[in-house]
Amino acid sequence: MTDDAYLVLLTESAASLGTPLAAVGDVACMDTPAVRGWLDAQGVTASSPGLRLVPPEETAAIPEDAERLPVPLSEEELSRLRHTAAPESIARLEEELLAYRSCADGREALLTRALAAGVPAHRIAELTGEELSSVKAAVR
Repeated sequence: MTDDAYLVLLTESAASLGTPLAAVGDVACMDTPAVRGWLDAQGVTASSPGLRLVPPEETAAIPEDAERLPVPLSEEELSRLRHTAAPESIARLEEELLAYRSCADGREALLTRALAAGVPAHRIAELTGEELSSVKAAVR
């Protein structure tokens, strides 16, 4: 697994991988000469349907023949990408987990629900600001 997200140009058969740029919103790397040059070399624009942004944990699924460019994302940009790529039920729980940072009421129940729904413990820790060990302890 890499720490970089990737811009990937996909064919229709692999279009379910990653997230369209428009869904993620503005990402700073799109204004860099490297990304602009890569897009020009591929003959695509940021709004091209085959252009996807893939988070680091999904890069192993990128087809070997796909054109790709590693791009650094800020923590906030990466969080938006992951949130956008998550299934709707997980995305709603992630919103609650983000809101969790400002309140502690129902902490154990929310952590337990998120874990039971399949949100990975490391993602819950990232969203809530809790220590990973505390999140894992909520299951016990």
